[in-house]
Amino acid sequence: MPELNKGTDIVTDTTAAAGAASDADLLAQTAIAVRAAGSALRERFGDVVRYQTREELMRALAANDDAALDVLRPRLQTLRPDARWVEDELAGGALPPGEWWVVDPAEGNINHLHGLPEWAVTATLVRENQAVLTVVHLPLTGQTHTALAGAGAHLDGRPLRVSETADLGLGLVATSQARPDEDEQVVRRVGSSITAMLQDALVVRTSVPATLHLLNVAAGRIDAFWQFAGARADLLPGALLVAEAGGRISDAEGRPWTPDSESFLAAAPGVHADAVAALSR
Repeated sequence: MPELNKGTDIVTDTTAAAGAASDADLLAQTAIAVRAAGSALRERFGDVVRYQTREELMRALAANDDAALDVLRPRLQTLRPDARWVEDELAGGALPPGEWWVVDPAEGNINHLHGLPEWAVTATLVRENQAVLTVVHLPLTGQTHTALAGAGAHLDGRPLRVSETADLGLGLVATSQARPDEDEQVVRRVGSSITAMLQDALVVRTSVPATLHLLNVAAGRIDAFWQFAGARADLLPGALLVAEAGGRISDAEGRPWTPDSESFLAAAPGVHADAVAALSR
């Protein structure tokens, strides 16, 4: 996947223009499906779900996933019958050719179980390893973030734009834990990166899930987000939103990001270079 920076090419070919129009309609229909799944998940939200073992935790997480997927999956498959489905939401790397739905039915699932509000439902259509469109819905607030490649990022129809901050020392930045039971080398790298950012940025936030931080980068509320490791479902929705809102997407060393990359950085253009410098120390 090439670097996810918003292009400036103007569509003049009538076939391409028709395809873009079709994708815009598909985005609208995808948003309806994602909101419906969010309603199902919201009905399950409330008290803290207690568990005593890893097996009990996994069953509770799966129950949330299934409740949302029972609504979301048939609707998306009806919209694009030939698109394949990524079964493992924790998987990474490039996808085989064709169209794929990359879905996280309960992004921030652990927060949902703990009665915390930071969770969402996401769906992204990937075509030939390019994120074409994405929807991120926050059921507790009713907010829906959308992005269409080449057509911008929006929150409930209002355009999103990354911040104009040009000094990392004045910046609010964030990071996230990609998954539990991470490799020790990755854990140490996360720790050293937080230390570096604590020295260079104004304030550092650390929490899950990644997608909600990336929503804030796209909306200009946070100036940069980085993460080591990660799954497609964690990063593709926010990457497209940030890119379409005018942000820079790369790995932590400033190279073009792909789902095969070992790190991820999304930042306002004015702080991207300084963020790379901090994370590369």
